[in-house]
Amino acid sequence: VQLQAFGGGLVQAGGSLRLSCAASGGTFSNYAMGWFRQAPGKEREFVARISRSGGSTYYADSVKGRFTVSRDNAKSTVYLQMNSLKPEDAAVYYCATNRGYTPTRNAAEYDYWGQGTQVTVSS
Repeated sequence: VQLQAFGGGLVQAGGSLRLSCAASGGTFSNYAMGWFRQAPGKEREFVARISRSGGSTYYADSVKGRFTVSRDNAKSTVYLQMNSLKPEDAAVYYCATNRGYTPTRNAAEYDYWGQGTQVTVSS
């Protein structure tokens, strides 16, 4: 499975961005999908996960209520709508596949990763 994330950019604090991650080379609906992020000098951290059908979502506390993960299985794409962005949200954002059936924030349980897209938030 190949994943390509895009949609990052520079936004002012309080603004919004929508990230997309397009999958190819596999059956997209066979995977739950996750979003992670990594800021310079920090470990990669979990952001959100969505189940295969899109009916179940799971968020890090730091983004709950501000970010929304969704997917379109017909387009083999997962999205991350980010609202009310804060400077601490700045990072490279990655999408990844997850074969499990239990929500997890453990990056080791995600299999295929995209190349990442940079999000910069100015204060």
